[in-house]
Amino acid sequence: MSGPSGGEAAGLRRALGGPLLMLYGLGTTIGAGVFVLTGHVAGAAGTHAPFAFVLAACVAGLTAVAFARLSRRFPEAAGEAAYVREGFGAPRLGMIVGFAVAGAGLISSATIAHGFAGYLARIVDLPAPVLLAVFAAAIGGIASWGVAQSVGLAAAVTFLEVGVLLVVCVAGAPAVAEKPETLLGALPPADLAGWSGAFAGGLLAFYAFLGFEDIVNMAEECKRPERDLPVAIYGTLAATTLLYLGVSLVSLAAMPLAELAASDAPVADAFVHATGYGARPVEIIAVVSVTNGALIQAIMAARVLYGLARKGQAPRWLGYVSARTQTPVVGVWCATALILALALAFPLEALARTTSLVILTVFVFVNLAAARLDRGWPRRIALLAALACAAMLAVELARRIG
Repeated sequence: MSGPSGGEAAGLRRALGGPLLMLYGLGTTIGAGVFVLTGHVAGAAGTHAPFAFVLAACVAGLTAVAFARLSRRFPEAAGEAAYVREGFGAPRLGMIVGFAVAGAGLISSATIAHGFAGYLARIVDLPAPVLLAVFAAAIGGIASWGVAQSVGLAAAVTFLEVGVLLVVCVAGAPAVAEKPETLLGALPPADLAGWSGAFAGGLLAFYAFLGFEDIVNMAEECKRPERDLPVAIYGTLAATTLLYLGVSLVSLAAMPLAELAASDAPVADAFVHATGYGARPVEIIAVVSVTNGALIQAIMAARVLYGLARKGQAPRWLGYVSARTQTPVVGVWCATALILALALAFPLEALARTTSLVILTVFVFVNLAAARLDRGWPRRIALLAALACAAMLAVELARRIG
């Protein structure tokens, strides 16, 4: 590793193409969402959990338009900070948004850490703090390795994740066919209680879609950012929506609702109920999957800190780049230490809801920035997206106050 001057001179390596970027996005959304939160979403939304996932996908999709367009105009690390800075002409507001994005990534990784510990505890008998420490050390080491290597490894794991989810969906399809009420009950009834639960589940499910926005922070390591970033953003959202919808329907059809809501390993348990086979293969893939999601969040958070430091909006040492690996190693290990501290201090659902609230707030600002920079239909979509994100924020805050 080079000294301070060499670290400051070193730049990030442009090593990522479109397919790797999309797998990067899929890795964080799948690992952060379906393996960990399916049961919690069912606990909040009940039989309307599939609708909650679709609702969250619609809100995320509206915002994806702004991210895709802005990533072509401002292809740089700490992308959200750049969009808000340019859209509002307010560097300080951009800095606040950048730190919020980095913080949300750290909170998200801490959420995933609980999923890792929940699945791994079914395989090895170790205390949760030990499992969390192993988790943090693993993602820190891999994220420091090099962007091509770490993202390449994440892409390989993502193939496994998608494969096991497709197996669960296919294996559970007969259960859905035998219980058509699973499909019919997905839509909430026309009363306040039903829609309140669906919206509460939607906010939690929204966390499961977080990851498409992380793609923009890899712009300075992307070979052709103007073309590849938008394709990766839209492709990630489309694939995750279909997977989440399928897994949530299978889980509800295969398991009693109360058991699903209480499960620490919902995908593995749904597989057991649907097939009668043992859960161990799914548990092993889930352990790897949730590690993958946190790895990608840690990579993202380190790039945001790097981008802010390079603009003079964060301490310079956070922008230190190893001349050997061309990764922001100081940012990586700072992020890893914070992930471990958060995971030890807070429970899963509180971390997931906090992540959603922070990112929804960021999305409001990014969409308003896009509306200020765009004209015509993109401006109208950005305003609608800002309104949708603000509405989800208001519903959740009202629910908490009430």
